Amino acid sequence: MAVGFTLFLLSGMLMCGLLLHKVSQHGGSKKPNFIVILADDIGWGDLDANQPDEKRNNTPHLNLMAEQGQRLTDFHSPASTCSPSRAAILTGRYGLRNGVIHNFAVSSLAGLPLSEVTLPQLLQKEGYYTAMIGKWHLGHNGPYAPTNRGFDYYLGIPYSNDMGCTDIPGYNLPQCPPCESPEPHVTRLKRSARGGCYSKVGLPLIENSSIVQQPLDLWTLTERYKSAATRIIRSARERGQPYLLYLALAHMHVPLAPPLHSDEGRVYAASLQEMDRLVGAVKSASDHTDGDNTLIWFTGDNGPWEQKCQYAGSVGPFMGKWQTSRGGGSAKRTTWEGGHRVPSVAYWPGRIPANTSSSALLSGMDVFPTLLSLAGVTPPSDRHYDGIDATDVLLHGEQTGHEFLFHPNSGAAGEFGGLQTVRSGKHKAFFITGAAEACGGATGREQLHDPPLIFDLEVDESEETPLDTETLEYQAVAQRMVRRREELLWDIANDKSVSAADYSTDASAAPCCDPEHTVCRCDPEHTVCHTLS
Repeated sequence: MAVGFTLFLLSGMLMCGLLLHKVSQHGGSKKPNFIVILADDIGWGDLDANQPDEKRNNTPHLNLMAEQGQRLTDFHSPASTCSPSRAAILTGRYGLRNGVIHNFAVSSLAGLPLSEVTLPQLLQKEGYYTAMIGKWHLGHNGPYAPTNRGFDYYLGIPYSNDMGCTDIPGYNLPQCPPCESPEPHVTRLKRSARGGCYSKVGLPLIENSSIVQQPLDLWTLTERYKSAATRIIRSARERGQPYLLYLALAHMHVPLAPPLHSDEGRVYAASLQEMDRLVGAVKSASDHTDGDNTLIWFTGDNGPWEQKCQYAGSVGPFMGKWQTSRGGGSAKRTTWEGGHRVPSVAYWPGRIPANTSSSALLSGMDVFPTLLSLAGVTPPSDRHYDGIDATDVLLHGEQTGHEFLFHPNSGAAGEFGGLQTVRSGKHKAFFITGAAEACGGATGREQLHDPPLIFDLEVDESEETPLDTETLEYQAVAQRMVRRREELLWDIANDKSVSAADYSTDASAAPCCDPEHTVCRCDPEHTVCHTLS
């Protein structure tokens, strides 16, 4: 009996030791804070640190963060357009699983399916204060709004910053007119006058579940966001509560160059600098409160919007030349590298080794399992996740990421959400190719590839010359890629946790502060703004 009791004690001590070891690996018993910063339509080449030979100075604060942290050089957005990318980041699942395969509209009735479990919901249950600032784009009505999907606090725009009119619009191509004037003698510009412009409904600013300004003032938005973000960071410290701050910035979607910029060639750079200063302010607030217990992770939702010409970002060397030589663009909305390879920087003083980089193949979907792992939270076991835990990459210099990573169609070719491209190691296979609209309006035709088109990114990062199908290298790679794609498609087809998004629309679903006024106009100084249904 004494021997049995001794073994019991030893086994208990061993289990306790293992748990303590795991806690110590993640930085002690105190739960870490998380700041996730997602930049809209940012190019891999927009981060100065990714292209030091260019000798630009557009992102000094992000450069410093990279110098003090880790640059992830082979990091990819989960999709090449807004809503699908954001849904995958918050759920850790491909769009074919979470149901979000293309963008939601101003008049969308629904959003990210309610059957999906989000990162903030899981952290909130574990005692985290969860806040979001910026662009949501996953449904704005009722149960689909941010404060009903796990966020304790929300301040921002429910969708893109060009999906509603403003009195002083941002830079766009074509340039959109301001909101219709409430004065009857002023000539009213109809939406049909400018393709893709909204002149009937003002762009709303929402705080929690209320519209606080419509149309909002784009030119004061950065200061509003900075004030809210720094307040959240400091307040959480005072309460002694761990927090998640999700900061989704749309500065590059429709560039905002403060003040109105006379040199159109510098508008995008000025917008990038404005965003960078905001990132710097958030980093500074974190550093001066609970910095050694806070992970800041910066990345993008997709690549540059090429059709915007001088108002679009840089893909760096990832130019998709095979496609551009045949017509059309190879950035946002496509599965060429420029569409989904995005800048990423991870910063955590004392935990992430300074001035390091990793070429591990990673995705925005990895944010979900990595943050949960660091917080000691286990996700629900009733569903399949496609993201991987990148803790060892961030903290321990591991260089291994995804064995296979799929890139879904985001509007350039094939069916929405279709897994048309797959990456493994240095090879990338296309089963369908297609182009988005390029600067100047050119488009490329959709083309099926059987056998697939395969590139070696190690020697051909511009995706110009595919491998010869007759080589042994091609045949070995193609066999692996085809087999893995078939396996994943079969797995998704038989996955009982797959959700389906409702993409139905109704004009009455558009956020409207005061239907009695032109463009739903209201201002807190003059009007009591409405609560969203």
